[in-house]
Amino acid sequence: MADVILLPGKEKRVYSGHPWVFRSDIARTKSDPQPGDTVRVTASNGRFLCMAAYNPHSQIALRVLSYKDEPIDEAFIRGRVHRAVEYRRRFADLRSCRLIFAESDGLPAVIVDSFGDVLSLQCLCLGMEKYKDMICDALMDEVHPQGIYERGDVPVRELEGLEQVTGVLRGTVPDRVLMEENGVKFWVDVKQGQKTGFFLDQKENRAAIAPFVKGARVLDCFTHTGSFALHAAKFGASDVTGVDISEFACDFARENAALNGFDNVRFVAANAFDYLKEQCAAGEQYDVVILDPPAFTKTRAAVEAAARGYKEINLRGMKLVKDSGYLVTCSCSQHMLPGQFKEVVLSAARDVRVHLFQVDWRTQGRDHPILPAAPETQYLKCGIFRVDKA
Repeated sequence: MADVILLPGKEKRVYSGHPWVFRSDIARTKSDPQPGDTVRVTASNGRFLCMAAYNPHSQIALRVLSYKDEPIDEAFIRGRVHRAVEYRRRFADLRSCRLIFAESDGLPAVIVDSFGDVLSLQCLCLGMEKYKDMICDALMDEVHPQGIYERGDVPVRELEGLEQVTGVLRGTVPDRVLMEENGVKFWVDVKQGQKTGFFLDQKENRAAIAPFVKGARVLDCFTHTGSFALHAAKFGASDVTGVDISEFACDFARENAALNGFDNVRFVAANAFDYLKEQCAAGEQYDVVILDPPAFTKTRAAVEAAARGYKEINLRGMKLVKDSGYLVTCSCSQHMLPGQFKEVVLSAARDVRVHLFQVDWRTQGRDHPILPAAPETQYLKCGIFRVDKA
């Protein structure tokens, strides 16, 4: 097996527990490792550091697989999959959760989401591609799904030297899958829906709104296929409006509402920024406003512009909340750190001249575990605030 030797001092990153080593940290290689190979990583003094997936064409040239000097074979992969699934058996519905969360589960750049009888898989780095069949076999034995569908239609695969691909990897996969989350039923489009088909990371946060929406008039912006809106209806909201720029998403959300028998939910296809502005101009008021936008930035360089977007929607959202009503505000932008996001929300509150009472401050669900040594694994922020205007 080939070795990759790091520059002096760069081993500290590995010792800290961070699962990535950058291309610029590498001094040299031995035995001519090829892109996609599994390699031994050593410090400049020859001390073993870790086993890693290697791709010299990526800025993240090494992705840690194990801190032990051990074979990365089928037994290893099965062990990692088993550990990931067993962790989730303790608290999650395995028919509605993320089964594998990449580096956090020791399977870098591999995502597996479970929707009812179907698993949706993404493999986003070259070094893990050769283990994909082993991962699928292990998943079939662990959770016995009807099928596994690959959602490799992600541009980052091309940066890794891989083609974008989709298709059935195991079993059979229908065009739509029925899933239940917190007692709410959803149709999930695993073949063409966003990401893997549905956003599971907000599952626990959607359950957390229950005490605040009973009997309430609720506005859910960036609703996508209705996840927060339908939870509000489930938890006893009197009237719910969901807004999304995609007519396709709104149609899907209407089907999900009908699936659950909710007749007090309507969906509006509109730009949420414009809709919030129009509602403010019309003097509308809501008991609860929910803001769950897509990521406003994919890079650190664009954080300042993203902050302006977050401030605008939060400012308008606060204006629409009745005195002592509630704002549920989220950011899934990885580069918008929790402290930065909270400051944006507070800045909006100062401009609107309201006082915020923090009810809850949350992150992604436990099926998306966080590595404290890798801040990148914590990306979701979700704040629940009472908005006091008097």
